[in-house]
Amino acid sequence: MQSLAGESVVVIGAGIGGLATACYLADAGADVRVIEKNEQVGGRASRLEKDGFRFDMGPSWYLMPDVFERFFGDFDRTPSDYYELTHLDPHYRLFFKDGDRVDVTPDLERTKAVFDEYEDGAGDALERYLEKSRENYEVGMEHFVYEDRTRLRDFIDPDVARQARGLSLLGSMQGHVEDYFDHPKLQQIMQYTLVFLGGSPTNTPALYNLMSHVDFNLGVWYPDGGIAAVVDSIAQLGRELGVEYDTDRPATAIKGREGAFLVETPEGPVRSDLVVSNADYAHTEQELLQPEQRGYDADYWEKRTYAPSAFLLYLGVEGSVDELAHHTLVLPTDWQDHFDRIFEDPEWPEDPAYYLCVPSKTDDDVAPDGHSALFVLVPIAPGLEDTPETREEYRDRILADIAVNTGVDLRDRIVLEERFCVEDFADRYNSYDGTALGLAHTLRQTALFRPPHRAKGVDGLYFVGGDTTPGIGVPMCLISGELTAEKVLEDYGRPTGR
Repeated sequence: MQSLAGESVVVIGAGIGGLATACYLADAGADVRVIEKNEQVGGRASRLEKDGFRFDMGPSWYLMPDVFERFFGDFDRTPSDYYELTHLDPHYRLFFKDGDRVDVTPDLERTKAVFDEYEDGAGDALERYLEKSRENYEVGMEHFVYEDRTRLRDFIDPDVARQARGLSLLGSMQGHVEDYFDHPKLQQIMQYTLVFLGGSPTNTPALYNLMSHVDFNLGVWYPDGGIAAVVDSIAQLGRELGVEYDTDRPATAIKGREGAFLVETPEGPVRSDLVVSNADYAHTEQELLQPEQRGYDADYWEKRTYAPSAFLLYLGVEGSVDELAHHTLVLPTDWQDHFDRIFEDPEWPEDPAYYLCVPSKTDDDVAPDGHSALFVLVPIAPGLEDTPETREEYRDRILADIAVNTGVDLRDRIVLEERFCVEDFADRYNSYDGTALGLAHTLRQTALFRPPHRAKGVDGLYFVGGDTTPGIGVPMCLISGELTAEKVLEDYGRPTGR
């Protein structure tokens, strides 16, 4: 057992990764304080409450329940100690813009039958695909996600090579999916999860077919109260372990070194022995550290591939939206143009793919009686010009598109409307170019090619969150918190004698 008793740690940023790291370090005996620039904890997993409506502002899918079980289990607790889960049926609904509609349900045989309607033998192909996905998930999680392999020699070790044999490590998701399915709509169904990884079918490694195991086999769930309730639970666990939280307290600089850090804030400096930054990696390096302390220069960050930003509408509407499921995707029959407008030639998409979340389908507490709460998310390129006029024009375009392609006309029923876009991501979360997620999961930005947890230029400074390993998403950020804490314990932990 390793102890951090006597060590003080400041965690900058109360996103999922920062909250998780704080729990692990406090459990190891450290005196942990989390400072957060915004008015609430959660980072991108913030909550919006207004006029009786409640929305998850960011992540809204509860996937990989095994990761949450493991996290709370590390502290002799379970998720059910804090929140209840509902298994969604359907997992999600897809509307294709040529009039087709597909429900993906927990019943695999039913889903196989749907696949067979599009392509002879596709049901059996789905079963083979999911078996490969399950293998990639089980081996990948155990040997390449929970084990942080940060050096090239970690991957050429014979034991690692043996574990990796058979994994879909190379090639793109597009090529991998084409090996199983010819029909473009089936390919889209198998690739939609790439949106959560911030990539496209052509730039995301085939390894991420493991997400289909997450989707089809592990299921899609809803935590009572939304993802914000999960955030509250992790923060509450931290309090039980002794973590202290300061909201509305942005960090403006990191000074000093291990054993004598000063984290500057408008309310005065916070002193600590060690620092963990859950602020965006580029922001921490370029804005909080002195030039000689930075591990990467501005040119490095400029040349990275970033996950999309998003145009978001949070809507409270009168009446029901029966045609929509809790999770609904609206897809053009050819979505490559949309991805090209994100990664190749950035501009607002003409025929967008987008996502609608209607938590009021499952949770009566997120909207007043007789109303529905929903939000619309359109992935767009980071760094796009984001003016009030553009937002207004695009808002009208999307609401019209929803009416045409789902049969739900929201326009005359909206009683609450809030908008969030590129500039808001940059301002609220200090995200590079207003990206909604951080560094995309391209082949050259996966595993050891992502920035490390240990700061290159400052001993005693660590990073956590979606820009580090294992990457983007609430479960991955939970794991990132564990990995960062392991690094701190390796460097500063002391044997307890037990």
